[in-house]
Amino acid sequence: MDYTGKEELVNPDRYTASNGMQVFDVIDAFGLDYYVGNVVKYVVRHKKKNGVEDLKKARVYLDHMISKYEQED
Repeated sequence: MDYTGKEELVNPDRYTASNGMQVFDVIDAFGLDYYVGNVVKYVVRHKKKNGVEDLKKARVYLDHMISKYEQED
């Protein structure tokens, strides 16, 4: 696919490990739900994309999950 100077939208480098494994493969292999999958996604890509901003995004999903568990107790 040619995106003519635009960022690669399918399998971008920020989601690919040096061995070619995709973060989406890990999410699928472990059967992670939306919230956990997003935590993994943002933590994995933070060094290649938005740094601390992505870690803060991961924290939003973690905080939501923690809140849900605390309400169940």
